[in-house]
Amino acid sequence: MTDSAASSPTVVLVHGAFADAGSWAGVVELLLAEGVKVQAPANPLRGLAADAAYVRSVIEQIEGPVLAVGHSYGGAVITNATTGLANVRGLVYVAAFAPDEGEALGDVEAGSTDSVLNSALKPATYPTDGEPAPELYVDPARFHEAFASDLPPDQSAVLGASQRPVAAAAFAEKTGSPAWKTLPSWAVVASGDKAAGADVIRSMAERAGADAIELEGSHVIMISQPRAVTDHILRALKAVS
Repeated sequence: MTDSAASSPTVVLVHGAFADAGSWAGVVELLLAEGVKVQAPANPLRGLAADAAYVRSVIEQIEGPVLAVGHSYGGAVITNATTGLANVRGLVYVAAFAPDEGEALGDVEAGSTDSVLNSALKPATYPTDGEPAPELYVDPARFHEAFASDLPPDQSAVLGASQRPVAAAAFAEKTGSPAWKTLPSWAVVASGDKAAGADVIRSMAERAGADAIELEGSHVIMISQPRAVTDHILRALKAVS
């Protein structure tokens, strides 16, 4: 690898709950077309501490600088995963949580007047070495309304049917020292976000001092408006390069 290639930041895209890395497909395609190095790892969705540890290990193994991008719950993951990592240059929150130390996402969500997510969740369990542990998924009948209202209903139905449940622990565990206190950050707020809640995401972006833009769209703004989201990531990339 040449010195210039090694010094060019890699964009690491971390997906959120009830989704997978394929949710970044449109953004990945556009970034690759710009010659940007990209990784979109699978977020385990088994708990905030465990997920952050996994994403941190992925980033630690990347040669050269990194711009970490999180969607939804993925924002909480990068907030915890990148604290103190020398190769991380900045953070981008796409309809994403940027919690402060001691905050649990379940408590934060309870205070949102824009989110309908809690009423749309259904419980399930997954096996562990001990007792089965609780996990959550979005009722497929409400996926379009709560998660992806600016996508065609048929596309929302596919996403709802193929969603990945998240461990309930992910919303109960408290955030550690947040990386946004020491790293520059950018944010995309979706004005029609009924999952994370536009009010929560806007407030967190402001608190983090993020360079934020607001787009009209749903929680999956990176699927419905990949060009606008990619452009903001590219602005962040230029600033940290």
